[in-house]
Amino acid sequence: MFIFSKIEQLRAFLGRQRASGTAIGFIPTMGALHEGHLRLVAAAQDAGDLAVCSIFVNPTQFNNTGDLEKYPRTVEQDIAMLEKAGCPVLFVPDAAEVYPDGQALREKYDLGYLETVLEGAYRPGHFQGVAQVVERLLRITEPDRLYLGQKDYQQCAVLQRLIGLKGLPVTLVTVPTVREADGLAMSSRNRRLTEPQRNLAGLIYQCLVSIQAKQGIQSFAIVQKECRDLLEQKGFRPDYIEIADAGTLELLKDYEPGRKTVALIAAYIGDIRLIDNIVL
Repeated sequence: MFIFSKIEQLRAFLGRQRASGTAIGFIPTMGALHEGHLRLVAAAQDAGDLAVCSIFVNPTQFNNTGDLEKYPRTVEQDIAMLEKAGCPVLFVPDAAEVYPDGQALREKYDLGYLETVLEGAYRPGHFQGVAQVVERLLRITEPDRLYLGQKDYQQCAVLQRLIGLKGLPVTLVTVPTVREADGLAMSSRNRRLTEPQRNLAGLIYQCLVSIQAKQGIQSFAIVQKECRDLLEQKGFRPDYIEIADAGTLELLKDYEPGRKTVALIAAYIGDIRLIDNIVL
């Protein structure tokens, strides 16, 4: 595996690959890798792309500095996992490399409605930081395809908007969420869960399955309350339990037959915030 920490060296390498007709598939990560990340690498390889993974804990997308400090950093373990998975290229820059002029947001991205609901409402400024770093990484790697996981459903929608806003010549590929045996969506944050918390965490997915199963049987308001009550009884602190249009993320008050929708949940267990979703 080729490992780069400098933009100039990575660009030179990818330029040679591109000149030989090789398509580039880019997988941006913040490290603490798990099987979900490796599935993105596999998706790029299955498409015939040269898989380029990045590991960069982006400070500008954390609206909680404590969360940034606690974010797991396991670069040596991550490298071993990527090598075993056959990932050919890894980019591991430091903050000064990505932000040579400082980390201040130099542009306000017009993310529209997407920035006002769900994660946007509970994590103000988060998606501006995400858009900033992903635009920079896309301009560095110039990939043909960008591979993201469905677990971060709203982030996928934000980055699709970013691609349109900036006219970036890249296709976004969303890969289905990879789950543990009890349904818990794989996430880097999961490793911070205590054993009792981990034993409860699968309840979020159970609630999503319940929301999916009860469409056409009960009103969403009833199902929403059932899910909130269950999570709170088990010690969770839900931020939101919602259904929304799968394309626009417009929040819906009730199920709408014939409309493609998505159910989304965000909830704290202890001081760890978990998110998940399921397309209905």
